[in-house]
Amino acid sequence: MAKSISQNPIKSLASLPRGVPLDVRTLKELGVSSSLASHYVKTGWLTRLGRGVFAFPNDMLKVEPCVLLLSHQLHGIHVGGKTALAWRGVRHNVGPREQLHLCGETQGKLPEWFTQRFPARYVTRQLFDSSLPANFGLQPLPETPDGPAVAVPERALLELLSDVGVGQGVEEARNIMEGIRSPRLDVLSTLLKHCPRVKVVRLCVQWADELNLSWAAEARKRAGPRGRNRWFGKLPDGTTLILKP
Repeated sequence: MAKSISQNPIKSLASLPRGVPLDVRTLKELGVSSSLASHYVKTGWLTRLGRGVFAFPNDMLKVEPCVLLLSHQLHGIHVGGKTALAWRGVRHNVGPREQLHLCGETQGKLPEWFTQRFPARYVTRQLFDSSLPANFGLQPLPETPDGPAVAVPERALLELLSDVGVGQGVEEARNIMEGIRSPRLDVLSTLLKHCPRVKVVRLCVQWADELNLSWAAEARKRAGPRGRNRWFGKLPDGTTLILKP
């Protein structure tokens, strides 16, 4: 049992929702110093997950608050690509232990306490130019307005296409893209305009044509010219892509 002077912090801790990791900032707001947090770990009130991160013993952590906590450590991290599309209702054969696709601006590794609970890939490729606001196309889900940033479908689509051949299979990516029936063309247009990666833009336009998506012609128009020659690419998974201008 903790010392008597720590009863109020313990009451505050006990009132917190379960499934949420606790960082030193949150604990400090509750009157729990680093030394007191260490005392709570020794006495069994808290479990240390990693440096500066704690949880209640035997707590089943939820993915959304964990990603939100990571956003305080890795600048710009958000749920992107295939995962963002699945969370927003565009999915294709998503398994129960599907790997999370997280995107961010800061080089680094996801902490072990997170990847042990949630298999994940963290991608830091620069997909858009610097003139696009960093938070463009990033919003919490409507049902969790205080949750982590999740790419809107238009941004998530381009993140998915960027991952083709790297961590994402070609056939599955096409199947997922086929489910995007009504993108907001103004949002997609802005993203295409600020995307300097020829592979991503041409994949978006060419596959939309091949899949007979209703927005294909408009996407081609808004993407603009990206050179006059075919684009040939040998992807890391051995796939060869040939993309028309």
